[in-house]
Amino acid sequence: MTTTRINDLDTPGSGPWWRHPMMWLVVGGPGMVVVAGVATLVLALTHPDPVVPSSGGVDRSGVAAEAGADAAMAPAMKARNHAATGGQTP
Repeated sequence: MTTTRINDLDTPGSGPWWRHPMMWLVVGGPGMVVVAGVATLVLALTHPDPVVPSSGGVDRSGVAAEAGADAAMAPAMKARNHAATGGQTP
């Protein structure tokens, strides 16, 4: 019985890393998440939420608010505007 040894030089190489589909699955998923996160950050920085005026008796939907509801929403509107402007006073 004759045994044949396979030399390392005789076996084909596995090739470069970008030729393996499993590598694209491992790198592609997290890569897409990073790209989506950067896109979300760019959108958030370029299109900030507008400051909602607290006076005028109009709520967010454009319908005239009741007098009692406007007074009750004042602290929430003040806090929301403070957060949106970064604490800057107009």
